[in-house]
Amino acid sequence: MGAAIVRGLACVGAATGWAALILQLILTLAATRAQGDTAMGGLWRYLGYFTVLANLFAAVVLTGAAAGRVRARLEFMAAAAMILVGIVYSLLLRESWNPQGLQKLADIALHDLQPALMVLFWLLRPHGRLGLRDVAASLLPPAAYCLCALARGAVEGWYPYPFLDVARIGAGAVARNCAGIALAFLLLASLLLGLDRLLGRYRQV
Repeated sequence: MGAAIVRGLACVGAATGWAALILQLILTLAATRAQGDTAMGGLWRYLGYFTVLANLFAAVVLTGAAAGRVRARLEFMAAAAMILVGIVYSLLLRESWNPQGLQKLADIALHDLQPALMVLFWLLRPHGRLGLRDVAASLLPPAAYCLCALARGAVEGWYPYPFLDVARIGAGAVARNCAGIALAFLLLASLLLGLDRLLGRYRQV
C-alpha cells in the first residue's frame, strides 16, 4: 500500500507539473509575441527562469518515479531545488508582482503546489542512502544557473530576477546575493541530508 501511494503521488506530481509547465509556456509565448518577439525568442525567455528549469527537472524525476525508477540522488536534488524555488519566491519575489487569471494559476502551481508535492514525495521515499557527495551534487544546478544567467545577462542585457540584475544593482550586490543564496542552499541541502539519515534510522527500527 505504501509503495502504491508513493507511486500514485509521483503520477499526480508529474501530471500537475507538466500541466503547469505547458500552461506557463503558452502564457510566456503569448506575452513575448505581444512584444513582437518570435516563438523561439519566447521559448528562450521561458528557459531563462530557474523556476521553470527546476520544475522541469522535478517533472522528469517524478515521471521516472511513476514509471518505477528509483534515483535517490536525483530525487534529493529535485526536492532541494524545489524548496529553493518556494523559499526564494516567497521571500524575494512574491510581492513584486500581482499575476491574475491563468498566470495566477501557473504561479501557484509552479511556486507552491509543485514544491510541496515534490517534498512530500521525497519524504515518503526510502531514506538513509545519501551522503555528502549528494549535497555537493545538489549545489551544481543552482550554481550553474547563476553563472549562465549572469553570462546571458551580460550578452543580452536581460536578467530573469531583480537580485541578479547587474545593470541595476551592481556586480557587488549581485555577488553578495549569489553568495547568500549559495550559503542558504548549502544549509538547506545539509538539513535535508540530516533528515534523510534520521528517517533512514527511524524506518529501520
